Amino acid sequence: MSNQGKMDCGRRRLVVATAAVGGAGAVAALVPFVSSLLPSERAKAAGAPVEVDISKLEPGQMMTVEWRGKPVWIINRTKEMMDTLPKLADLVADPKSDKEQQPAYAKNDTRSIKPEIMVVVGICTHLGCSPSQKFKAGADEGMPGDWLGGFLCPCHGSTFDFAGRVYKSKPAPTNLEVPPHVYLADTRIMIGEDKKGA
Repeated sequence: MSNQGKMDCGRRRLVVATAAVGGAGAVAALVPFVSSLLPSERAKAAGAPVEVDISKLEPGQMMTVEWRGKPVWIINRTKEMMDTLPKLADLVADPKSDKEQQPAYAKNDTRSIKPEIMVVVGICTHLGCSPSQKFKAGADEGMPGDWLGGFLCPCHGSTFDFAGRVYKSKPAPTNLEVPPHVYLADTRIMIGEDKKGA
């Protein structure tokens, strides 16, 4: 009777040790497998979607992330910034965004899913230069006195408003591109992917 108790205790230790070694082996085998499912740096550069946390983006601020080797601007527009958009309808070349520079869900007055959040590729549609932000209205940043704020491409003088719409009679032929994107949560955006899986 007492021998059986000792054997059961020994078997239990053996089972526990075997399970522990087997579990560690399974985890060791699973880690490289799961890692292989994540996009590599090379895949990201080739166009894998990019997830962005915008929880710390204050009104009036802009952040830049990289997607497909391009800078993508995310701007938390203030009410004052958005109020400038209707005033510029006669001054921009494509006020209704009729040219396909945005997904269908961003073909609206603010060219965005959420009115306050603008997501655009920060590359001028003329020769691929990088425009700079000129957020202050008026002549403070070297712009004309009637400037309402937006972006200036310093290479050839194209100007864009706070929706990325290009002003008339500028070298840039179209509005800035709005990339496909989707909100994963209120403060998380996936750039490069939308509900259609683009």
